[in-house]
Amino acid sequence: MYADTDNEEAEMKEMKETKRHDRQLRQTGSTRYSGPDEGLEDGDYSLGWFGWVLVGLSMLLMLATLPLSIWSCIKIVKEYERAIIFRLGRILRGGAKGPGLFFILPCTDSFMKVDMRTITFDIPPQEVLTKDSVTVSVDGVVYYRVQNATLAVANITNADAATRLLAQTTLRNVLGTKSLSEILSDREEIAHSMQSSLDDATDDWGIKVERVEIKDVKLPQQLQRAMAAEAEATREARAKVIAAEGEMNASRALKEASLVIAESPSALQLRYLQTLSTIAAEKNSTIIFPLPMDMMQAFMKP
Repeated sequence: MYADTDNEEAEMKEMKETKRHDRQLRQTGSTRYSGPDEGLEDGDYSLGWFGWVLVGLSMLLMLATLPLSIWSCIKIVKEYERAIIFRLGRILRGGAKGPGLFFILPCTDSFMKVDMRTITFDIPPQEVLTKDSVTVSVDGVVYYRVQNATLAVANITNADAATRLLAQTTLRNVLGTKSLSEILSDREEIAHSMQSSLDDATDDWGIKVERVEIKDVKLPQQLQRAMAAEAEATREARAKVIAAEGEMNASRALKEASLVIAESPSALQLRYLQTLSTIAAEKNSTIIFPLPMDMMQAFMKP
């Protein structure tokens, strides 16, 4: 059973990696986005004759204004950034540029910077109705990063806002299928399920969800009091059961001791003396001396 589950997870990971690899291959040299399953066409070959004329004029303008134009044509992106260059509205072949220096043409080229670092955001507390009809408030934290800068720019308007909203809805959907006990005890499994769902949904946006954590589960005050009363009653019942078991064991031990003493009457006298010595050691002012029942038998006979 566990082997089959591991094989399925390995196959799913392999399929996802293959899909991402194919998408990255389609991005090489891309400029135009057509749809989620279509690649980006080669920009340098799809400008048209009028586009090439504009590019030529832009190059002439740059050459005519040297060396002043060099300051507006050379751009720099940091180590954790990538630049997506648009030439006449189309993404240049080669995908994202950077880090370091890159060159753009005036008038015809524009660019967008994409931060490739891991981004962290809190999921606001969500009121969730669990599988067993209990209302809880749950919040969490998500860690993600941009894996493909071209997809993050071409496929979605605002990848950060979309990922935040999707994380909220995913949290509500996943917790809606769990009972209260499962939410309290299986946080790691819930986080893993959320990460897989988010990662699959954001794959087309060039987003890689690295980690999801459940921060806090808040229960209503009335439910907390009910759970506390239930736990207290359970502890009291367990204490009574333990005390009853102790009494039963003690009575069995006393029964065995009485059988041993009954075999030797002198043993009972020795036990009387031992009890007296114990009482005397405590410096009590009153000492109760037990009278043997054998002495009373003579008076009890008619």
